[in-house]
Amino acid sequence: MPPIALRIYREKDGAAPLVRRLRELPNRARTKCYLRMQRLAAQGHELRRPEADILRDGIHELRVALQGVQYRMLYFFHGQVAVVVSHGIIKRGDRVPENEIDVAIARRRAFQSDPDGHTFEGALPWEN
Repeated sequence: MPPIALRIYREKDGAAPLVRRLRELPNRARTKCYLRMQRLAAQGHELRRPEADILRDGIHELRVALQGVQYRMLYFFHGQVAVVVSHGIIKRGDRVPENEIDVAIARRRAFQSDPDGHTFEGALPWEN
């Protein structure tokens, strides 16, 4: 399968919750998250466990583990584009909290109604 385009969700006010959160992570965790997003761009729909999984209602998770900490980034597909919408969840239990999935669903609806208005315009985090 050919690579897919990768987009980072941004709010109408220009804030990109995922980018802000990734910049706050320790270097090793941030690097692993960036690498996982690159794998998503390279493999798209074919990316599976342990790197990715489907949650519900078309929302997927990118999975990163480092030193016993579980990092999750939620995303969805919009045609041949993967849109990463979450803010970099640090998972404490066995499941991604339902309210985080609900936020991702709301962001998907916003993105679908105005893709250009909800696409982060800056360099992707690993390009900085």
